[in-house]
Amino acid sequence: MAILGPNNSAVVPAASSFRTMNASTDNLVTVTSAHPIDTIGERLAAAAQRHKFGVLGMHNLKEKMASKGVEFDREVRVFDVCNPQQAKDVLSNALEVSTVLPCRISAFERDGKTVLAMVRPTRLLNLFDLPGMEETAQSVEDTLAQIMHEAAAD
Repeated sequence: MAILGPNNSAVVPAASSFRTMNASTDNLVTVTSAHPIDTIGERLAAAAQRHKFGVLGMHNLKEKMASKGVEFDREVRVFDVCNPQQAKDVLSNALEVSTVLPCRISAFERDGKTVLAMVRPTRLLNLFDLPGMEETAQSVEDTLAQIMHEAAAD
């Protein structure tokens, strides 16, 4: 349901009305940091590079929504992260996997902290029938979790 504001522009409810999701740790990896979201972005890119991953792009959802006339007062950044060799390995088995690539790490502010979150690549790959790819998915998941921890560390 859309909420219309002045000039019939869509308005997203204020932060205080957002429900805090208790996502299953079976599906998500989350890491909390005291670093501001801009610093997290810089640290995430550096950590990814150290692990032979790259940040292919960043989506600033607050800015993107504002450019479409939608008010959104929360800071949310979504980083597209990839290791080209591992992407090639899974894509060589099934091009349909491209629907969940590149991997995404979100950063958002909650309660004065920055939260990093990603859907576990092992869970995403379970959507496809790809015997023999479990090891690759686990390796990607472990490395991305390490990248997140390094970006969030004090």
